[in-house]
Amino acid sequence: MHGNMQEFLTKTLPQSPLGKAITYTLKRWEKLCVYTSDGILQIDNNLVENSIRPVALGRKNYLFAGSHERAQDTAMLYSLFAICRLRNLNPEQ
Repeated sequence: MHGNMQEFLTKTLPQSPLGKAITYTLKRWEKLCVYTSDGILQIDNNLVENSIRPVALGRKNYLFAGSHERAQDTAMLYSLFAICRLRNLNPEQ
C-alpha cells in the first residue's frame, strides 16, 4: 500500500484533495503502522471513545459543578467509574 501511494503521488497534483490525502498519510506512515508491531495496541480508539461518551453527552450539565476544584473532583470520579466499568467492578462495593 505504501508503494502504491508513493506511485500515485507522482501522478497526482500535490494540492489536489487526493494529493493532500496521500501526502498526509505518507508523512504519518510509521505512526499509522505502530499498532501492527504490538498485539496489545488497537487500530482505533473506540474503547476510549465509548468510555467517555457519557461525559461528553452530559457536558452541558456539568458546567455548574460549583467551582474549579469541584469540577476536578467530579472528573476524577468519572475516571474511576470508567476504570471500574472496564474491569467489571461495581464501584459501590
